[in-house]
Amino acid sequence: MQNGHPILRLRDVDTHYGSVQVLRGVNMEIYAGEMVSLLGGNASGKSTTLKTILGIVTPTRGTVEFLGEVINGLNTTEIVSRGISIVPENRRIFARMTVRENLEMGAYLRHDRVEMEADVARIFSLFPRLKERLHQLGGTLSGGEQQMLAMGRALMSRPRLLLMDEPSMGLAPIFVERIFEIILTIKNQGVTTFIVEQNANMALSIADRGYVLQTGEVVLSGDAAELRTNEAMRRAYLGEM
Repeated sequence: MQNGHPILRLRDVDTHYGSVQVLRGVNMEIYAGEMVSLLGGNASGKSTTLKTILGIVTPTRGTVEFLGEVINGLNTTEIVSRGISIVPENRRIFARMTVRENLEMGAYLRHDRVEMEADVARIFSLFPRLKERLHQLGGTLSGGEQQMLAMGRALMSRPRLLLMDEPSMGLAPIFVERIFEIILTIKNQGVTTFIVEQNANMALSIADRGYVLQTGEVVLSGDAAELRTNEAMRRAYLGEM
């Protein structure tokens, strides 16, 4: 799985909010075709890691490298244009736009109209329910449907790296299982994915590798199957180390 150079690499990253240090010496690597899970409890630094990758916050030390180039210091639009897309926490779909318009917003940097239509068709094959609600306003969809729409919107940019922030948050259990089935399908289609998730067992059941954050530091990392059975992982994840 880990052939060649990583698509994404964080080297010794520290991130602060003002005088408060949130990330401490974080090192991570993600390779093409992998699904990597980032686990940890509340206030562990998971969302800050994504914000640091996206340029929403700038590390105070260390580097973020994407496709071999340092990207910390670039603005978020430039980083996204290089091939990183995110399914944000709490979906954040455009409530007053239709399903179709939301998907088109995901492709706003693209100009290949014919291929965009082919991608819309691919999104509908992944999410048939979205096709049924094509002209419905995003804000009228259920939570699970909004999550599907947020995922479809992110995929419309044809990302080299897909970031997902807490995709199971606030969803009914039946939708959680369905969403993770779809995430696995996306992974099997070759999309490199970095998934931040509190549901450790669910995330590790479909990931290749995982990292565990506690108070801004990586306390464990390794193959997903090994982490699932690691008692130290469970203590770290629960904040009991």
